[in-house]
Amino acid sequence: MKQSFYDLNFSDFETVLRQNDLNDSAASLLFNWHYKKKEKAQCTTNIAKDSLVFIQDNFDFSLPEIDTVQESTKDRSVKFLFRLKDDHKVETVLIPFQKKYSICLSSQVGCAMNCSFCFTGKQGLKRNLTTSEMVGQFLQAWRWLAQNRPGEERILNIVFMGQGEPLHNFDAVKKACEIFLSQHGASIGFQKITISTAGYIPGLKRWSQEIPGVNLALSLHSPFEEKRNELIPINKKYPLDEVLKVVDQIPLGKKQFITYEYILIKDFNDSPEDAEKLGMILFGKSAYINLIPFNPFPDSHYQCPGLDTIEQFKAVLERFKIPTLIRGTKGDDVLAACGQLNSKQ
Repeated sequence: MKQSFYDLNFSDFETVLRQNDLNDSAASLLFNWHYKKKEKAQCTTNIAKDSLVFIQDNFDFSLPEIDTVQESTKDRSVKFLFRLKDDHKVETVLIPFQKKYSICLSSQVGCAMNCSFCFTGKQGLKRNLTTSEMVGQFLQAWRWLAQNRPGEERILNIVFMGQGEPLHNFDAVKKACEIFLSQHGASIGFQKITISTAGYIPGLKRWSQEIPGVNLALSLHSPFEEKRNELIPINKKYPLDEVLKVVDQIPLGKKQFITYEYILIKDFNDSPEDAEKLGMILFGKSAYINLIPFNPFPDSHYQCPGLDTIEQFKAVLERFKIPTLIRGTKGDDVLAACGQLNSKQ
């Protein structure tokens, strides 16, 4: 069975060529062809015949297939449903801003975290995605833009905030980041990649040594243990105070913050007391808070609070001098907003 070209970073591919007594210059040619030019057909120009035969015999250049596309009529967000080789499916979202895009990638088919506010958690974990399946989401979305919105194929930010817990699939996510960051790969800047976690400590402990420089977003959602236990069941195994101790040890670059994400749910975690406690535990940290009004999904019993409540919550946090943003909802008309992704199987 052929190995996916998109599962290897630049160094991996160079090594494979050398181990087979081939000229490793083919690595630069192929990475430029597939990641810079984003060509789908295999590169054959300027590659030695023996290298070309080896590459054709041993590597697969196929990518996840776009099954369906839904475009938001409200804000032009685009939700893709990708079909994988084993017929599992995952969703990916392009989020527009000023004729540029952020892409929200999935890292697993489903998710094992079972967060109560998240539609993905309701389907359970089917399997991890491979690096090629994550990189493939990016490349296929770029090609869709080039074909359907020519002139707008600028994906400047990558967020691992789609289906799955990225740090639960650490090795494949790490390899995808290496490809995105590499000057031979997509050449995305460190500060343009964000990985979100519910607080999976084994992955967080590997972070400092293995993915330094990439942005971290922690799904916090409640400063109170009993409420966080309901929202994020993994909190029972990895309590918030232990998670924050590990996060505090992550080295940050200049002007770099840890983003703390907070889903606001009506009459559950949206009171001034909740905001006060949140401000107290984050006071003095290099913190940035994203307030995310709850996005409804089928059969959810939670509701979104009113704008006044959200503004009052933000006002309390501002007393603690913590930069706070109320994240505008995008793509909710096609179930593409935060917490709404779910494979249709």
